[in-house]
Amino acid sequence: MESEIALESYREERVYEGSNNRHDGLRRRFQPQSDSQREFTVPPADRGKDAWLFLAGCFMVEALIWGFPFSFGVFQEYYTTHEPFSSKPSGMAMIGTSSTGIMYLSCPVLFAAFRHWPQIRRSCLLVGLLINTTAIMVASFATTVPHLILTQGVLYACGGVLIYCPTIVFLDEWFIRRKGLAFGMMWAGTGVSGVVLPFIMSGLLNRFGFRTALRAYGIAFVALASPLLLFVRPRLPLAQTSLQRGLDFSFLRSSTFWIPQACNIVQGLGYFVPSIYLPTYAQSQGMTGTQGTVMVALVNLGVVFGAIWAGALTDRMQVSSVMCICSIGAASAVFLFWGLSASLPMLCLFSLLYGMTAGGFSSNYTGIVQRVKDHNTAADTGMVFGFLAAGRGIGAVASGPLSEALLHMQTWKGEAKLGYGSGYGLLIVFTGVTAASGGASWFARRIGFQ
Repeated sequence: MESEIALESYREERVYEGSNNRHDGLRRRFQPQSDSQREFTVPPADRGKDAWLFLAGCFMVEALIWGFPFSFGVFQEYYTTHEPFSSKPSGMAMIGTSSTGIMYLSCPVLFAAFRHWPQIRRSCLLVGLLINTTAIMVASFATTVPHLILTQGVLYACGGVLIYCPTIVFLDEWFIRRKGLAFGMMWAGTGVSGVVLPFIMSGLLNRFGFRTALRAYGIAFVALASPLLLFVRPRLPLAQTSLQRGLDFSFLRSSTFWIPQACNIVQGLGYFVPSIYLPTYAQSQGMTGTQGTVMVALVNLGVVFGAIWAGALTDRMQVSSVMCICSIGAASAVFLFWGLSASLPMLCLFSLLYGMTAGGFSSNYTGIVQRVKDHNTAADTGMVFGFLAAGRGIGAVASGPLSEALLHMQTWKGEAKLGYGSGYGLLIVFTGVTAASGGASWFARRIGFQ
């Protein structure tokens, strides 16, 4: 395909080549009028310096945006043991789950807005950066848990989603045939950040307190994120993305969408529980705060590998099969290695295995989107992805109050053995059951429901 094209004299038609060649990506047909007008260069997709620099920028943006809320377990351990929050800790889990949940839930709205006003996409990156930095800084002045929910939770999410959604839209342009792998590599940024950030934040919290720790992260956030926005840019000129057509929501009436979406929502209910509660669970078992931080870091280290391998598999296998593999692995890790844990090595093994399996589940989104589009070519990639992200958000938001309620019940405490008798038993079972439910899509496909 020629890389030199006329900026104002072509028309691009995006069509998927159909289910017989489902991963060949997009075909582009250009109609130039004259050679003298060839002034704009579109970089090649899936390869080249520009594509890989863009992906590196996405990786770092992902690390900065999602690494912070995914390391919330360290903050929760600190907030529950230090004033001014320890005396009234009710609702603490909602800080972390609201930040992740609202980002996911807002995705469909922003993707729809980008379809109508594509010119606002890059502006959203800058606005989001400003809101994120403000949220972190204002959170450092909080005196109650509701203050933290509004700042470190809700306001941070509003800024984060304004950076995250344009990145997703641009990545869909830059990578076509290797889309699953590219998304997996981008999402691995969360894991890498989650390995490093808990130790940094734990050190800052214990030495300087939460106010200084949050302000230091806010300064680092804006210093690191600002130059990355130079690389996170669209591949196609605005003229091409401005070709509007009405949004088609007919895919919402299809079982091809709703069965994996149902699995996605239920899996999201329990997915965030280990990252939030492992530090406090470790303390309840007589372990140190540092050991709890290690567990959170190991979960996120597992996510690095899980996101990449699951993303690569979705380019080669049926997405329902990959979902099933992730679900069986995650459920086994929860029931065997968390529920039967009695020592630090077992908990560390659980943390790593859980991250590698459950952490790869969201990498299936590209495969789900492709399968929906195979059945409904009018479906918009961004909107399908947005509704999947919203499904994960429903689970994330609900998991905060739900997990707190389960923990307060103290089911089987002193009656069962090992992890199941620690007071966290019902929470462990809940996490395992929701993890296993993600594989239901495979069974539905086997019996013809998809």
